[in-house]
This record gives sequence, structure tokens and C-alpha cells, in this order.
Amino acid sequence: MNRITESDSEYNHLEKMSAGELLANINREDQKVALAVQAILPQIEAFIQHTLPRMQAGGRLFYLGAGTSGRLGIVDASECPPTFGVDHGVVVGLIAGGDQAIRRAVEFAEDDSEQGWLDLKEWEINENDTVVGIAASGTTPYVLGALKKCHENNITTGGITCNPGSPLAELAQFPMTPVVGPEFVTGSTRMKSGTAQKLVLNMISTGLMIQLGHVKGNKMVDMQLSNDKLVDRGARMIQAEINCTYQEALNLLKKHGSVRKAVQNAGL
Repeated sequence: MNRITESDSEYNHLEKMSAGELLANINREDQKVALAVQAILPQIEAFIQHTLPRMQAGGRLFYLGAGTSGRLGIVDASECPPTFGVDHGVVVGLIAGGDQAIRRAVEFAEDDSEQGWLDLKEWEINENDTVVGIAASGTTPYVLGALKKCHENNITTGGITCNPGSPLAELAQFPMTPVVGPEFVTGSTRMKSGTAQKLVLNMISTGLMIQLGHVKGNKMVDMQLSNDKLVDRGARMIQAEINCTYQEALNLLKKHGSVRKAVQNAGL
């Protein structure tokens, strides 16, 4: 297998570059990422179209990864409740090594081909759910072992990797493989590969949540009011929607607890 993510950088003697040269070259490489994601939009669409009815019927979405890939899944999953008002168990991010690995690498955790499935079983995973394995290299045993067990248990799988032809790209029922090329620093997949994974995850969760009805117009009407900024944003949404004063909107928001409910009950 040609592991593009491990290929030598197209740049050399990085230590001799000025700060300006480093930044310009990193930025030049970053511009390739959006185009790589654009090339796989049909694959992302196919995954969303398959997953949507399963979530409408109560199924959950799991992200599973190690290192940077696992952290990116956790970030995306953790943003769904405050942004879209869904319960914390609707989109779940799991990382090799457990929660302690979010901040500090756990040695060899990603090499355990059994633990991914054990982590999923802790959530009583079932065939109504969908699991997305995330691995830039496409070779992480923690992810591959879990997806194999998912298939044995009739659980749908997606895969996000940056290596075409990798084990993950071959194993996942819905592979999503943005090919971003060699990293600026050879093998540092937290860079372009990580950015590509983040873009794909943004698309998956945002696309699903909009189609599940958690956005109205272009507004996050189900967002959690967890700080003053969000309360202010919610009040302004209500003010624009029902043409009232800011204070009236704020009072409605505090009374009903969400933008959606405030607008629905504005005339009551």
C-alpha cells in the first residue's frame, strides 16, 4: 500500500526557512485540503443519506479514532449538544486510551485491535447505530478491529482516511478519503490530514443535524443557552423572527428556554 500520509514532504531544509517562508508554504499546502474534500462530496453525501433515516428512527452516530483523529471526533461530537440541542448520547466520540488520551497520548493504545469494540459495547451499540472510523493512515488497529466487529453485528460503518487503498478505505462500507498529499512536515498528519478530517466531520454532523430539523432558516434554534453570548444571540433571533423589542425577546427566551419554543409560543 502506498501510504501517501507518510510520503516525504515536497519541501526540504525546513529549518533553514524564515518564519515568513514557513507560513507561506504551510498555507500553500493548506489550500489543497478544501479541494481534496470537494472531490469526495458524493461519498460524504452517500453516507449522510444512509445515516439520516437511521438517526430519525433513534439511531446514534459514533466516531472512533486514535490520537489526533480521535480528538477531532470528540470535538465534533461534543459540539452537537450546545449547537443543535441534541442529547449528549446522540453523537458520541471515542478515543483509543479513553478520556485521558484527549490531552496526553496513551502509548500503544491505538495498537489494540480489541479495545475499540469493547469501548463501543460500553454504549450498548446496536444495529440501529452508525460508526465512523477515523484514521489518517487508514491502518489503526483500534479502528479496524472495531469496524470488523461492527460488520459482524450488522452495524453500518463509515471511514475517514487520507490514504486511498488503505485497510480502512477498503473495510468501511462508506469510505470518505480526501487525498491531501504529503504533509509539510513529513508524516505530521495533524496538519493537512487533520484539517481534512475536521472538514468532513463538520459536513457530516452539520448536514445531519440540519436535516434532522435542528436549524430553521439559517439559525441554530435549538442551541443550548449556556452563556451570555448565546442568550444574546437567541434574543436577537427571536426579535428578528417575530418583530418585537429586544427586551420582549429576552423575556420570551428566558420563559421558554429555547429560541424555537419562544417563537412557537410568542402569541400565547
